[in-house]
Amino acid sequence: MEFTKTVSIVIPCRNEKKYIGKCIDSFLKQTYPKNLYEILICDGMSIDGSREIIKKYESNYENVKLIDNKELTAPKGMNCGIKYSNSNIIIIFGSHAYADEKFVENNVKLLYKDMEIGCVGGPIETISENQVGQAISLAMSSPFGVGNALFRYAQHEVFVDTVAFGGYRKEVLNEIGYFDEELVRNQDDELNFRVIKNGYKILLSPCIKSVYYSRGSLKKLWKQYYQYGFWKVRVMQKHGKTASIRHLIPMMFVLGNVLGILLSILFKPIFYIWMSVLGIYIISDLFESFKITKQKRKLFKYISIIFPILHISYGIGFLEGLIHFYLFKSNKKTSKNTEMSR
Repeated sequence: MEFTKTVSIVIPCRNEKKYIGKCIDSFLKQTYPKNLYEILICDGMSIDGSREIIKKYESNYENVKLIDNKELTAPKGMNCGIKYSNSNIIIIFGSHAYADEKFVENNVKLLYKDMEIGCVGGPIETISENQVGQAISLAMSSPFGVGNALFRYAQHEVFVDTVAFGGYRKEVLNEIGYFDEELVRNQDDELNFRVIKNGYKILLSPCIKSVYYSRGSLKKLWKQYYQYGFWKVRVMQKHGKTASIRHLIPMMFVLGNVLGILLSILFKPIFYIWMSVLGIYIISDLFESFKITKQKRKLFKYISIIFPILHISYGIGFLEGLIHFYLFKSNKKTSKNTEMSR
């Protein structure tokens, strides 16, 4: 197949000294013709040495470019790259990840497979360098942990409602608009909502492969999923659309437990119902933890804790988002959006 389409890989980055080199290297080794793609690193004014690494690549490779993102946040950085690009295709990627050698080639093939397809992506393999991170990786690849978020574990080509690290035809982005710069999290979901709203399809294909380094601490994981839940509500508010069931279940789980505790004081039957439901959850947690740690039993003690962290942090964030955006009718930015988050 002869390739003619130009591609810009847009990578928001801030203080990723440890990972940015491997990320760039993975795109320098692509099977796609080197003269047809560029790597745009949109750096949020890193202070850890990341910029020096990027500048070295920029001086050695014509298709690597450093773009200053003085606004610091990920969606602003991605938009800087999109606006800078004159390519036919935009691929959004993360500095905390690296791509398969056919990543760009397969994005291009699938985007022009059917002009009804407005976005393509693939499942992400999640890895880590410590035991906690490895356990987080397993949990995030489990349907019990992340529901039907197929981009975490899908093995077959399928149309979906969102993907991470999406590839887009530039003409589609020009039509529907770029990333919503207010959103710290869920900016991919919100953009992909507009892709579908405008009549396009989103294709998830296992041939588009990438690897992502997960958070290595439970505290960071809690913060990440809390923000996912919080900002998901803002996306709902902007579009007047209820979230899918997988986004509502963690909130229902948290709310159910709070009501179970409170009502059990007044009504004894409620106590037994609440304990039965909680017992089913704990058994499911332990069963799934045991199943997915079959080859790594030392991770079992972490997995059984990580599942509740994923669900409870997201649920609490979602509930606070409902209060913040619906009850108080706030649409203002908060202190939660002061960091690069990709």
